[in-house]
Amino acid sequence: MCTLPNQTMRVPLTNLTDPVKEFWTNRVLDISTGVGDVGGIRWELAGTLLLVWILCYFCIWKGVRWTGKVVYFTALFPYVLLTILLIRGITLPGAAKGISFYLYPRLTKLGESQVWVDAVTQIFFSYGLGLGTLNALGSYNKYNNNVYKDALLVCCINSCTSFFAGFVVFSVIGFMSETQNKPVEEVAVSGPGLAFLAYPSAILQLPLPTLWSCLFFIMLLFIGLDSQFCTLEGFITAMVDEWPHLLRRRKEAFIAFVCFMSYLVGISCVTRGGMFVFNLLNEYAVSGLALLWVIFFECIAFSWAFGADRFYEAIRDMIGYYPVYWWKFTWVVSCPAICFGVFVFKFLQWSEVTYLDYHYPVFAHVFGWFTALSSMLCIPGYAIYIWRKTPGDFQTKFNKLVRPQINLEEIRGKPTAFQSEIVTL
Repeated sequence: MCTLPNQTMRVPLTNLTDPVKEFWTNRVLDISTGVGDVGGIRWELAGTLLLVWILCYFCIWKGVRWTGKVVYFTALFPYVLLTILLIRGITLPGAAKGISFYLYPRLTKLGESQVWVDAVTQIFFSYGLGLGTLNALGSYNKYNNNVYKDALLVCCINSCTSFFAGFVVFSVIGFMSETQNKPVEEVAVSGPGLAFLAYPSAILQLPLPTLWSCLFFIMLLFIGLDSQFCTLEGFITAMVDEWPHLLRRRKEAFIAFVCFMSYLVGISCVTRGGMFVFNLLNEYAVSGLALLWVIFFECIAFSWAFGADRFYEAIRDMIGYYPVYWWKFTWVVSCPAICFGVFVFKFLQWSEVTYLDYHYPVFAHVFGWFTALSSMLCIPGYAIYIWRKTPGDFQTKFNKLVRPQINLEEIRGKPTAFQSEIVTL
């Protein structure tokens, strides 16, 4: 019921909207009716997207040495902001309710395929798997760098950071549940809704909301920049290594070209219908099945084709000792099995991709599968192409393409203190 001068009006609850949601939908996105109504470009979003790509360019334009210096700040500063936000979050009423929801498992959710897809996608993106980032950045290490220790350290830091960030988010979500008198599961949302709807709604109810908003979105900016320029560095390194005579001397110009083309692709996501496009690409092309497909074949390639035993020997030659035998089991059995199992599970429980209550038309799903298959089919497609192109009988092709001999002395270069008994793998 709404009271105005000299009159009283009764307004149905269905006519009331959350001001944060209204601002996000009608002012920031100015969202259209659907993916078929792309509408005009949201120039404010296009400008901020351009700014981010300019920042990304200057983070990597001088090569990996310069990138490493930038990472010291962009990777560490978010921890300061996370800690500040956590201290504020746990002092809010209802924080314990949100943290309890975060820590208490609901085992019935394990019967939903989307939970497994979201879990593996989180691990893949958090660790930089399947994107070429680790391969590219690791290629700059010295031969005898202790990659085993680095891998364990990276995994521990990433997982602990994700776990720590969960307390930051759910302490505030608990506060929202308390103030709105709703269950936590109704308040907790995923994706863009968490960053741009749920969290800002809670911040508005705090003292000095402008300060907390700035801290939160600066943290998001640095985390996004970290992920983006490391992924871009992986792509740039791969291209330059593939065509060094063409690109190495023109690397800065090539990076600028890639950033500009990426910006043009991103324009489709900052139109009035851009959120529908973004969600479609996110569901089909970027995460989920496409990433599972790539990681599965990566596991098969080095553990079964190249051979886990030879990989084991190569690591020993680099670091001077064998890793724990458990890792060989994960390479050969558990990782491929999990990827394949989740992939099949998702298909068995396939559900239509939607954005909130919006159902995509058929042509949108066709386009989504086209974007997914454009990367997924590259693996079997190139395998068939190179197999047919390589001369020789089956055994010759197999030895050359699937299980080639590798001379560690040639890779190692000058003799080092770590000399493996096996020179040729």
